[in-house]
Amino acid sequence: MATLTPDSPDIRRNRRSTSAARPGDRIFSGLSRGSGITLLVIMAAIAVFLTYRAVLAISDDSTNFFTTFEWNPAGSPPVFGIAVLAFGTVVSSVIAMVLAVPVAIGIALFISHHAPRKLAKPLAYVVDLLAAVPSIIYGLWGAIFLVPYLDGLNKWLDQYLGWTYIFDKSSDGVARNLFTVGILLAIMILPIITNVTREVFLQVPKMHEEAALALGATRWEVIRMSVLPFGRSGIISASMLGLGRALGETMAVAVVLSPSFVISGHLLDPGGGTFAQNIAAKFNEANEFGRDALIASGLVLFAITLLVNGAARWIIARRKEYSGANA
Repeated sequence: MATLTPDSPDIRRNRRSTSAARPGDRIFSGLSRGSGITLLVIMAAIAVFLTYRAVLAISDDSTNFFTTFEWNPAGSPPVFGIAVLAFGTVVSSVIAMVLAVPVAIGIALFISHHAPRKLAKPLAYVVDLLAAVPSIIYGLWGAIFLVPYLDGLNKWLDQYLGWTYIFDKSSDGVARNLFTVGILLAIMILPIITNVTREVFLQVPKMHEEAALALGATRWEVIRMSVLPFGRSGIISASMLGLGRALGETMAVAVVLSPSFVISGHLLDPGGGTFAQNIAAKFNEANEFGRDALIASGLVLFAITLLVNGAARWIIARRKEYSGANA
């Protein structure tokens, strides 16, 4: 008597007939495929629009679009470049990630593995509520509360860490700088990274943790050997979500930052700028050519975001053991 295997012709024939007999499966498959294709079409349309308007602006730019430290598309001849904007966007986002990711992982571990149930649920709800706060509220809080109170921190960093050049405060002024923007962005992306990371940590198989404890591992060893390896892909994904918001944040940065088209390694000095902040600040007063220039800068931000997400996918796919699904 022949043995039926999952790949035998009879089993495959039954699968096809069962699938054909269920219209709901065909409808769901068609909707899923159509949604994916629609998303790709929308992304392609955005890219084509941004590229077309950017080419119109860059072709009339009298200087180098990538290296010029000036933004005056309305001048004669027009002059504008993204060097300062790229520097400010990257630096503020890096500061936010350095501050937010370790704290978010710690909070997620505390909620998922250490806090009592009566404390974990309310704390998780509070973190969820923080993710729903509008960015303009963060911006107003940062301008009214955070900026004045960071003045003392800036002076302390200048006094004790000024020798590092990065924290050397070479000019007077309030703390409306990239360092303050980075701290504000870290607070804003903290709930996003925490929520996703917490949900991933909660999916760790209990058998793995119990087996490690049975072998005599401490709580920290269980987290280091079972929880963190399982949740590594989730941590990377959560970090990329947070980085995406940090790169594109507009109103909070516009309220807090005092922009200037100067690149300085002194993070405590006022000035700098980001792509999103510059677009929000200049769009209303720009003429048609100036808006094309702003769209050109938006195309660069669009490309940076795609590269960041592509790099995250490559990092996850490069190591199959990053995925906890096979654990």
